[in-house]
Amino acid sequence: MVAISIKLSAQILPGDAQFKEYASLIEGKRLGLVVNQTSVVNNDHLVNYLKSKSQNIALIFAPEHGFRGLASAGTHIADSIDEVSHARIISLYGKNFKPSPANMSQVDLMIFDIQDVGARFYTYISTLHYVMEACAESNKVLLILDRPNPNGYYIDGPILDTNYKSFVGMHPVPIVHGMTIGEYARMINGQGWLKGGIKCSLAIVPCVGYSHDSLYKLPIAPSPNLPNMDAIYLYPSLCLFEGTPVSVGRGTASPFQIIGSPEFKKGKFSFTPQSIAGKAENPPFLGKKCYGFNLDKFAESYLIPSHQLYLHWLIGFYQSSTNKPKFFSAFFDRLAGTDQLRNQIQSGESAEEIHQSWANGLIEFSQVRKKYLLYPDFPPFDYLSPAPRPHK
Repeated sequence: MVAISIKLSAQILPGDAQFKEYASLIEGKRLGLVVNQTSVVNNDHLVNYLKSKSQNIALIFAPEHGFRGLASAGTHIADSIDEVSHARIISLYGKNFKPSPANMSQVDLMIFDIQDVGARFYTYISTLHYVMEACAESNKVLLILDRPNPNGYYIDGPILDTNYKSFVGMHPVPIVHGMTIGEYARMINGQGWLKGGIKCSLAIVPCVGYSHDSLYKLPIAPSPNLPNMDAIYLYPSLCLFEGTPVSVGRGTASPFQIIGSPEFKKGKFSFTPQSIAGKAENPPFLGKKCYGFNLDKFAESYLIPSHQLYLHWLIGFYQSSTNKPKFFSAFFDRLAGTDQLRNQIQSGESAEEIHQSWANGLIEFSQVRKKYLLYPDFPPFDYLSPAPRPHK
């Protein structure tokens, strides 16, 4: 075991703030921007920032939650027009997930500048995959303006079985992959995961001052239901509940910071989901009182020091369920990326035994991951030991 210290990041400069590093690459080109509300440079949106520098923005591409990040999870996004740049906004979370050949004919170069949170089922990396594929097929360069990964200080979870490939999990990586968007794009290319093994021509502007053994606090919420750092740290462990009859607090002031269900009577905490425009317009258990737990400060006190997913809640809610055969939906296996986790919980395996079963896959993945890193890595972790990593 290696005792390590996770420190709060000092000043970090994301890729988009380093205009001199990419100015010559974009000058005179028709630009396609894959952006959302996190694409901000010095308090100005990248669209406005590039317009102020007389750059030609031909098309804007919007991922899940939309260009302004105001749409609820899973809500299909329609095409529209940006009021500021007057550029057409093409939805990549509606009838199409991938820029069309017609779209690509209108741009000379694509830019990807979106804040990710480092979990396999967070769909921005699926959007990245399809954008890379479209660029490769049209022989266009994809410029990635890289950003830190707030969950980039560890890796954990089962490796996705490609039989369970979906938009919430496209690649054989663990739930927490520990890579930035730029690093992840390098892995997609290097591992030949694009259709037919084609390669995307990448240009990456790395962050300045970032490393994987430091924590980074996001200045802007990456999506409507991840409003703060507690939710972002808890998200990789709690999102699995979305394939069960347990609420993660959608429709409350604390999404991904509380958990509960109407049938669970052991919890000392209760909440009642309500409809919230732009965040949770029809949340699970709308208007029904849920009983469970308030996880405030749990990330700081346990998750960050442990460097592991927390499985005890999931196991406990299953064991307390009065309808175990219906506890897991088919969506759970897609989120987990395998049916193994469900089978392990149903067979009564402990959290420690489940973590142990991931060890060999994580060891193999960590070796592959090293080839694509752009930043100093966190210290080695003994995945063969079920005990959490010590923390000082």
